[in-house]
Amino acid sequence: MSARERAPLPKGYWTIWTTVALDLVGFGIVVPILGVYAERFGASGYAVGWLFATFSLAQLVCAPLLGRLSDRIGRKPVIIISLVGTAIGSFVTGAAGALWVLFLGRVIDGASGASLAVAQAAVADIAEPERRPPLVGMLGAAFGVGFVLGPAIGGLAALGGPHVPFYVAAALAAINAVAAIIRLPETRKPDRAAPPEGRRRFAVPGQPALRHLAVVGFLTTFAFVAFEATFSLFGKARFDLTEGSTAVVFLGIGLVLIAVQGGGFAKLAARIPITRVYTAGLGLVVVGLVVVGVSDVWPLLIAGLLLLSLGQGVASPSLIEMVNRTAGEDRRGEAMGFQQSATAFGRVLGPPLAGSAYDRIGVWSPMVFGGAITAVALVLVVVWRMHRSMTAAAA
Repeated sequence: MSARERAPLPKGYWTIWTTVALDLVGFGIVVPILGVYAERFGASGYAVGWLFATFSLAQLVCAPLLGRLSDRIGRKPVIIISLVGTAIGSFVTGAAGALWVLFLGRVIDGASGASLAVAQAAVADIAEPERRPPLVGMLGAAFGVGFVLGPAIGGLAALGGPHVPFYVAAALAAINAVAAIIRLPETRKPDRAAPPEGRRRFAVPGQPALRHLAVVGFLTTFAFVAFEATFSLFGKARFDLTEGSTAVVFLGIGLVLIAVQGGGFAKLAARIPITRVYTAGLGLVVVGLVVVGVSDVWPLLIAGLLLLSLGQGVASPSLIEMVNRTAGEDRRGEAMGFQQSATAFGRVLGPPLAGSAYDRIGVWSPMVFGGAITAVALVLVVVWRMHRSMTAAAA
């Protein structure tokens, strides 16, 4: 083990990590069962897609604003605002008695959903550049924790009724907000204050390297949410999966993400250029999505899910680190918000189109088309010479 790996973690890192992990546990409670839950209100596959898209549309509009706000007033208050919004949105979703109320809950949750992007900026604030990849990877592992604990908690809570998991998610977000008020450190240093507004306007979207990263992030997110939004329907149609067994599948995905992002990614990033790590991850995602889409027996499905999880576990923190290396310190929150907005755009378009493809083309189509779209992103990373453009932007 190198001296860098043995060095103590930056002060406040574990508090940031646990805040993100708890937030994603609530996310993990909601996402796997939301599609089936919406069917109780008469939602079609197309409507389920738009239900996911509504959350992302609100996030698309608000994430850059919250990211820029975190550059100006600090990371902590913005994260707290996000958690409170999540609590309100989850409660409204659980209390829904009609489909339109379900949509309202997703709008509230999405509009406040910038906690992960701002937390990523906070980690970059406190970490030395050479230590960022493993710390970003560990933060990404919190996503895996969400998919391990969230579905398990949601499955148990569902025994009390279909609305209960959403109330549990709301309570968890409220507790997390209170804990953040007490324990979360402020990481934005006064000497990193943002320049005057007039000099900063459109600065981040104007950087070609960040625009390229946003396009690639949009495409890969579009593809992954096609899987995410329709897998419960796919699993029910192909493998007769219930809400509980779907939760078990997402639990397995979460375990793989924890293993990869909690340790494997750091070792890869220390030895291989980050753009190569990213392209390898995208390649695994392409194969995994296609294999899942064509699977009709359990061994093939498991192999596809494993490849998909390994690829996503590597690609996701790689993209975050690429944004960190490209953005300046005074615009880190804005850059993360811009990137989250781009991925939110993928979440806006991906679910309804995936749901429509599921209804009109076949149960396999969202996964196979998602693999093709990820392949396009992989080609763009090569064509745009992402490594060189990142170096130029950082300089």
